[in-house]
Amino acid sequence: MEEKNLNEEIVSDEEFHNADEVENTEEQDKLDVESLTEEQAKTILSEVLESNSEIIKDLVKAQEESEKFKDNWYRTTAEFENYKKRNQDLRKTSYQEGKVDAIKNILVIGDTLDRALSMDIDEKAKQGIELIQKQFIETMKALGVEEINPIGEIFTPETAEAIAIVDGGEGEESGTVKQVFKKGYKLTDKTIRYAQVVVVK
Repeated sequence: MEEKNLNEEIVSDEEFHNADEVENTEEQDKLDVESLTEEQAKTILSEVLESNSEIIKDLVKAQEESEKFKDNWYRTTAEFENYKKRNQDLRKTSYQEGKVDAIKNILVIGDTLDRALSMDIDEKAKQGIELIQKQFIETMKALGVEEINPIGEIFTPETAEAIAIVDGGEGEESGTVKQVFKKGYKLTDKTIRYAQVVVVK
């Protein structure tokens, strides 16, 4: 037990001496700094400034590289967004063009039904054709297709093309559509087929 206490006392003495040495060193450093000549102080200051100058240069270089990387990132992001937008527009246009082509191929069915109804047929056959025509019109509407049938209206080249001009009868105004030879169609306000019409002179 006495030996243990003795060891503890030795350790404590060592710690005390070590702490004392640290304190003396710090004090010595302080004295050394205070005892520097002006020339020595200038030399140390110059070395510190030179060292800091290199650090500042490195920092400036790092900042410039950071700005460069940031600009490249912004540019790449913008280009990617533009690419996505162009791709979306292209897909939309391609889909719309494909839809128009498909609809144009179906319009011939409507033309055939219109011609059949203009013929001299029995009532039962007429009712059957009218039912098919109704289904055709509903299908076109579901696809967003609107019929252009401007009979009795003023002729407009935006939606119709005149295939003939005839003298007007009593009460018929000049420039009006007298007869629709073939109906036109539009999809989302865009004419996909002009109506072929006969116009009053």
